[in-house]
Amino acid sequence: MARPIDLIPSSVKLTLAISYDLFALTLAFFSAYIIRLGIADVTFSSAELFSFSITTATAISLFYFTGVYSSVVRFFNAKNTVQLLFLLLFTSIISSISGFIFDAFVPRSIPIIFFVLSFFLIAGARALVGLASEKHWLEEREGVVIYGATSTGRQLAETLMNGQKYQPLAFIDQKSRFHGRTLNGLKTYDPNDLEKLVKKHGQFKVLLALSNVEPARIHDIIAKLEPFALELLTIPSMSDIVSGKRKIDELREVSVDELLGREAVTPIPELLAENIYHKVVMVSGAGGSIGKELCRQIIGQKPTKLILLDVSEAFLYEINQELTEYLSENSISIPLVALIGNVQNGMLMTRIFNQHKVQTIYHAAAYKHVPMVENNVIAGITNNIIGTYEIAQAAVFCEVETFVLISTDKAVRPTNVMGATKRMAELVLQGLAKRDHNTRFVMVRFGNVLGSSGSVVPLFKKQIKAGGPITVTHPDIIRYFMTIPEAAQLVVQAGAMGKGGDVFLLDMGEPVKIVDLAYKMAHLMGLTVKDEQNPDGDIAIEFSGLRPGEKLYEELLIDDNAEATFHQRILTANEQSISWMEVSRILLRLTEAMEEEDISKIKQLLMDAPLGYQPKSNAQPQHDEAAQIAENEEKLKAISSTSSNIVAFQQK
Repeated sequence: MARPIDLIPSSVKLTLAISYDLFALTLAFFSAYIIRLGIADVTFSSAELFSFSITTATAISLFYFTGVYSSVVRFFNAKNTVQLLFLLLFTSIISSISGFIFDAFVPRSIPIIFFVLSFFLIAGARALVGLASEKHWLEEREGVVIYGATSTGRQLAETLMNGQKYQPLAFIDQKSRFHGRTLNGLKTYDPNDLEKLVKKHGQFKVLLALSNVEPARIHDIIAKLEPFALELLTIPSMSDIVSGKRKIDELREVSVDELLGREAVTPIPELLAENIYHKVVMVSGAGGSIGKELCRQIIGQKPTKLILLDVSEAFLYEINQELTEYLSENSISIPLVALIGNVQNGMLMTRIFNQHKVQTIYHAAAYKHVPMVENNVIAGITNNIIGTYEIAQAAVFCEVETFVLISTDKAVRPTNVMGATKRMAELVLQGLAKRDHNTRFVMVRFGNVLGSSGSVVPLFKKQIKAGGPITVTHPDIIRYFMTIPEAAQLVVQAGAMGKGGDVFLLDMGEPVKIVDLAYKMAHLMGLTVKDEQNPDGDIAIEFSGLRPGEKLYEELLIDDNAEATFHQRILTANEQSISWMEVSRILLRLTEAMEEEDISKIKQLLMDAPLGYQPKSNAQPQHDEAAQIAENEEKLKAISSTSSNIVAFQQK
């Protein structure tokens, strides 16, 4: 909406500004004589009036030709103040010179007093107008504290002061040289003074104005802010600001990967390109969370052609549109082929592979939600096991070079049908890998990815925005987390390492207690959690109980014989497999049981198969199992450390 002052014609504004300045200069000139001589002794001859006329004409001319009148008064700032300072100083000198020329009575102190008064009247008035129009005294703006007193933070403060939504209250910065100093009119505090700030201002938002900061430091900052339940927002990336895609005041919520503070590892370019560069690549399940990100990563490695396969028309359309726009904006010519199809249709897969001469397949098509598969056993087996079998057989028949299966940590000692189906899919590929053909099968196993469909992160965010309650299945439940881009990058790199039948594990970092994640997310969205220690909190956490087949702890290893690779985030499992004959026998029995729609028989077959499938009603590990998990975790850490040493040695 336009301001009333914006409707006034420019000519009228100019007339008003000149009129006020003439009044201010006149008042300053005659007041200077009154202050110097006293009102009773002030008399003016024509010489003094000539000097006054020259002085005011000089000032108004300087203001006009140096752009003072073209500046918007409500944006009056330090630069404008300095400009007026020098112009009025020059005017005062002219006043003294003109007095000498016209032989006027101009005591030496008069130009000095005139300069001080005119500067106060002219610059002060403009500052007051700017303050009145931009501080919005009649509007209530939300208080914010800016974390980061560097140029980025000061630029954000200035932008917000000129806006209508937020009122900057102070800066916070870790650098001691800023502590206690006032920048842009705001005092700068030490991060350890947060409690003092909360007592002074009450609840406020914290705006993170830091650029190019390591995730570990962001994590440390968040850890300090989180206990105070202050809503945390951050500015866009500097690359987006510089490119013009985003403005500095387009604030966003802190992402959960920033909250967890996991350091990204630079990918190895040769591994990323190995199975993609100048090859025909297909992604099954291209519309899913991992499938989409795989497509984005693949595009960057310049394949000859990218085939997107999904059973969902809506999801397929979405990723196809995104990639098409990206290719067009960046003037990249890579053919995209979007195909609606089901991996269970072996003949369709064969036709696609033959027609497009597919060389690399990333098989991400699967049903992955534990409760959904638990309640739809036949659909889960048909898609995850039979679908993998059909697309893998078609790949062998069409001599596809590389086939990479996206597996899951739930395939390790599975307690649910979904995990059992994924472990069986691994065994199918391991069995096929032992046969005589030209296709290289690789399996990559990892845990939860942040922001995927069904992830607790978007669910928690939705529940918090709705006012709660936040639902957590169990107070002790723990999960590993990884960002979708990192997982996809590592999948591509692991796929390039395998020799055939390999199972790779992605280093998921430290496990996260889900209830702690819920607390942190609530606090960083500005809410306190209602519990025994804080009965008057804003939002409650409810424990709904473990779902059928759900574990408290997830694992990545079946046995303890994992080995390091030359990538510090990728390990190889070297786990036992079975012959293709045994795989065929299990598949035949499962198919017969599914035809009979005998769920109990299907589950029994899964338990009898060498999958380690043991369904549990509570899915909570016993003490010996928990101890084994802890032991495996320690071994994984040791192996990961060894891998880091290998990388460091190779770099030397």
